Amino acid sequence: MVPLTTETVAPPWNAQRMFDPTPLPELIDRDQREAVPPEDTPVKNRQQPGYERVGIRYGSWMFYPSFTAGALYDSNVFASNVMKRSDIAATLEPSLRARTLWGRHGIDVTLDAQQLSYKANPGLDQTNASLKGNAWYDVSRDTTILTNFQIAHLNVGVGSLTSPNGAVQPTPYDFFSGDISLRKEFNRLTTSVGFRTDAYNYGSTRAQDGSVITQDALDGQVYSLHGRADYAVSPMFGWFAAVEGNQRDVRGRPGSPLDSQGYRALSGVTLALSNLVTGEFGAGYVQQRFVDPTIGTVEGPSYRALLTWRPTRLLDIHFKAEQIVTQTSQTSSTGVLANAVQLGLDYELRRNVVLSLAGGYETDKFFGVARNDRVVSTDAALKYMLNRFGTISIYHRYTSRDSDIPLFTFDKHQVGLNVTAQF
Repeated sequence: MVPLTTETVAPPWNAQRMFDPTPLPELIDRDQREAVPPEDTPVKNRQQPGYERVGIRYGSWMFYPSFTAGALYDSNVFASNVMKRSDIAATLEPSLRARTLWGRHGIDVTLDAQQLSYKANPGLDQTNASLKGNAWYDVSRDTTILTNFQIAHLNVGVGSLTSPNGAVQPTPYDFFSGDISLRKEFNRLTTSVGFRTDAYNYGSTRAQDGSVITQDALDGQVYSLHGRADYAVSPMFGWFAAVEGNQRDVRGRPGSPLDSQGYRALSGVTLALSNLVTGEFGAGYVQQRFVDPTIGTVEGPSYRALLTWRPTRLLDIHFKAEQIVTQTSQTSSTGVLANAVQLGLDYELRRNVVLSLAGGYETDKFFGVARNDRVVSTDAALKYMLNRFGTISIYHRYTSRDSDIPLFTFDKHQVGLNVTAQF
């Protein structure tokens, strides 16, 4: 339920991803800020001179095409303890990003796709495609209108918490999302308010006996109103608060509606002790109240602690502890109380070689059913940048889920190799 890795979202985009960890708001005027050298940026995504993408310029637009081909070995493709099957798969991932070079406003759009083809289990093949983008309009120096959207055809993987019980094929669904937000700066205080809508249209999958499992009950729309405030007390200390309310209109089944209303709130402090230690600590509450009295209300407190230590410019060490009360998917009725502790590191072996390691332990308590799960996961990746035009990466992922219900207990290894050509 809690992702193993955490992506830091820099302003102004924290206005739309208001619960993600963000850097401390800067007090220095934007025109007087010095460029951050590569060695002072996060190891995992720093851009070293000589390895930046070239791109293709057309007028005031830049285009960045890329193509990734790879192979994947999965030791347990069905994520099962009774039907363990290993297989290898080929992956193809073309992508095209386009962004503007305008002085003030901007548009950034990405079109990508993924084809996953298994050798011995073709029923697991899947194709994903997505068109997503964001845009910003500077009303004034301290006021910005932000928008983003995504139109996608995706698949729910077999064995995931959102996959129906007994499914042996991915569950396809169409997804649409759009958000518009207004961000305003008042010297040390930065505020934002926005509206978001998500729409889901699920297809059907198949069980082992060949029967069709329909997921139409999860079709629906989610409407959200959100806001966030950041206050920089000093260059080393800040305060934040974020809240989101939602209305979920979900089809459900006859006599069992899945409509609900709810909210999530989180508040805390952000620390930045020079570039050596940065962190964020927050606490809050979440509630989702369902129309169907047999489901009731899913609610509870939540907390999050994030800490990054940079003992050298070549090494970033990350710690994360988080509790959330959530659902297996936005349009489901299964509630989960998840507690997770994670530790990871990113190490720059050379300017063009980065090693990333992460591990975590999580407990999941399910609402409405006598089920408790314990999850152990690890993730290791080695990225080798050949030059501006090519990258090779290898990775290994391990997941072990131990459940009170033996049907949901499994462990699996995934090992993969990817080669990326880009321009």
